[in-house]
Amino acid sequence: QGTILPAPNFNPVMDAQLLGGALQGTSCEKDVLIEILTQRCNSQRLMIAEAYRDMYGRDLITDLKENLSHHFKEVMVGLMYPPASYDAHELWHALKGIDTEEKCLIDILASRSNMEIFQMKEAYLMQYNTDLQQDIDSETSGHFRDTLMNLAQGTRMEGYADPSTAAQDAMILWEACQQKTGEHKNMLQMILCNRSHQQLWMVFQEFQNISGQDIVDAINECYDGYFQELLVAIVLCIRDKPSYFAYRLHNAIHDFGFHNKTVIRILIARSEIDLMNIRQRYKERYGKSLFHDIKHFASGHYESALLAICAGDTEDY
Repeated sequence: QGTILPAPNFNPVMDAQLLGGALQGTSCEKDVLIEILTQRCNSQRLMIAEAYRDMYGRDLITDLKENLSHHFKEVMVGLMYPPASYDAHELWHALKGIDTEEKCLIDILASRSNMEIFQMKEAYLMQYNTDLQQDIDSETSGHFRDTLMNLAQGTRMEGYADPSTAAQDAMILWEACQQKTGEHKNMLQMILCNRSHQQLWMVFQEFQNISGQDIVDAINECYDGYFQELLVAIVLCIRDKPSYFAYRLHNAIHDFGFHNKTVIRILIARSEIDLMNIRQRYKERYGKSLFHDIKHFASGHYESALLAICAGDTEDY
């Protein structure tokens, strides 16, 4: 359900040649970069980078960084990372930048599978020669940190569901929303970070039965700050990941004026996974298409690159 698919009749050598021509000329031909890099899947882009190195003895990412600027550069360079490396790159900048970008940490760690987390941690270690969990430990704090650390272990149970314990878990969650002690917060995050998706579906249903309230409403009422945002993100991602990302994109486009980093990160990271579904949820929930909203807020080659990743159907315009 991605918007970027493998290009048919793919020729990495020809693509590398065209990119070289576009980058080496007196003025950088940005349309050529968009045309090629947004219309090839990630594995094809990596093959182009290899052909480019063979042909010019230069690194394509370095050349993109040297020739481009601002958000357009972030999009084009971001497309060149393998998915796990891109997640690692985003997490590193979120943790090591001037201010910790908590929302980036939430988006990535609340939504990735065990395998994705394992690969991301390996990439993080390779790229930055440091351990992701150690960095989370030193750059965040409190129950927010504990929950991120738990998610970063990538030890969520998979496929297992036990109806008999769902009611017990729901009861613990309900008590955690009433009592709010440190111990209750620990229990709350332990259940949300470690139970399988199937199990948590049942737990959320039981929670509704016990409390007469939706789990998201209960968390929003009882907790605050980034801890609350992270817990809600986990619940929303378990229920419907495309809806979560549609909601995050809408926030990034409308609440902050246009939070470029968030828009770029979600479009690139989901482009080969579920961006079609995200677009669909966006239109259903907000009445306007994602394509329309990006067009309204971005401009120039940056806008063209985002719209090319977003793709978009005629009825979306």
